[in-house]
Amino acid sequence: MIYLLFSTLSSMAIFVLFKLFDKFKINTLQAIVVNYFTAFTSGSLLYQGNISIEILYTNWFFAAITLGFLFISIFYVMALTAQRNGLSVVSVASKMSVIIPILFGIFIYNESTGTLKVVGVILALVAVYLTSIKQKGDTVLKQSLYLPTILFFGSGIIDTSVNHFAPKNQMQLFLAIIFGIAGSIGVFILGYKSIKENQHFKLKSIPFGIALGIANYSSVFFLLKALRVEGFESSSIFTINNVIIVAFTTLIGLILFREKISAKNWLGITTAILSIILVTLNDGN
Repeated sequence: MIYLLFSTLSSMAIFVLFKLFDKFKINTLQAIVVNYFTAFTSGSLLYQGNISIEILYTNWFFAAITLGFLFISIFYVMALTAQRNGLSVVSVASKMSVIIPILFGIFIYNESTGTLKVVGVILALVAVYLTSIKQKGDTVLKQSLYLPTILFFGSGIIDTSVNHFAPKNQMQLFLAIIFGIAGSIGVFILGYKSIKENQHFKLKSIPFGIALGIANYSSVFFLLKALRVEGFESSSIFTINNVIIVAFTTLIGLILFREKISAKNWLGITTAILSIILVTLNDGN
């Protein structure tokens, strides 16, 4: 599954870039906006078809616009959750949301529910939780429990909707519109912060934003390509993709950034590998 490999590598690149943001004191919102326009440009350049007013009448155009709003809204919720609840809560809420597209695939697309797959999916959720949680002091629920709840459902709805509405022959254009809308909203937010909080745009945000945009677009594009490969079900692809990203980004944090990994994290990584084997064996039957 070369597409799935490219998608997971791109997602891990996003993790590394966010770590570098902190190291080089990059304004995250500014880089995020540059990222959206880079992803928009990537999709526009890669789309080889003709763009006409007829796209307004497709069954995916308004879905793409709605997803653009949702993309940047969930990013904002993610930032608030990190501030009020801690990074562990953000990681667990966003990663555990993979259950939504998995259930969608099983109940809406009537995908298989063999014993190996069910056990694999359950182990995948356990792996995501164990691998994502960090030190106890990093998790403070306080009273803002609604934020991780919104993040959980929002992230799951994004993954499900992008897969459901993305047209096979206009995938690049579909993604370009999503990122373009998100970037446009981001510009208004930056303008507001510039006036209200006297924040000035920093040029060093541009190269990091461009790198993030290429990785971001690639992760979504190649995941959609993997989801359209015959013989593999979306519930299996989402499961494998998610646990690989969680497990390997944890290892990257250990190797490159010397992050501490607890016994629970190691157990999560081991469980993740087992879940991938079970889900893969199920689809291989």
